[in-house]
Amino acid sequence: MDTPSQRTRARRYAGPVVELERARDDRRLRDCHARLREVVEVNRKALGGLFQSGLIYTRHGARLGRDLLLAQQHLIKVRELLARLGELGERPEEGGEGALLYRQVQVLLARTAELTARSDGVLARER
Repeated sequence: MDTPSQRTRARRYAGPVVELERARDDRRLRDCHARLREVVEVNRKALGGLFQSGLIYTRHGARLGRDLLLAQQHLIKVRELLARLGELGERPEEGGEGALLYRQVQVLLARTAELTARSDGVLARER
C-alpha cells in the first residue's frame, strides 16, 4: 500500500508527455517556413534592386528579371507544399508523401537561392 508521501511524489513528477518525433517535425516545418520568409525577402530586394538600378531595361537585366520571377514562382510552390505538409499531420516517414514534399521544398529553395545569388552578383558589379 502506498503511503501519502509516495502518492504525492508520484503526482509531482508526472508531467505532460512530449513526443520528441512530433516536436522535431514541428520544428522542421517551422524552420522551413522561416527559410521561406528569408528567401522571399532576399528575392524581393533583388527584384527591387534590378528596377532601381535601371538594369531591368537592358537585355541582361531582363533575363535576370525573368530568373527572379521564376524564383518567385518557386517560392509560391514552396508555400503550397508547406501548407500541404502542415495539413498532413502525420510523421514524414522515409519514402512517404511527407518525405517527398520535404525533398521538393529543399530542391525549390536551393534553385531559388541559386537564381537570386546570380542576380546579386550582377547587381554588385553594376554598382
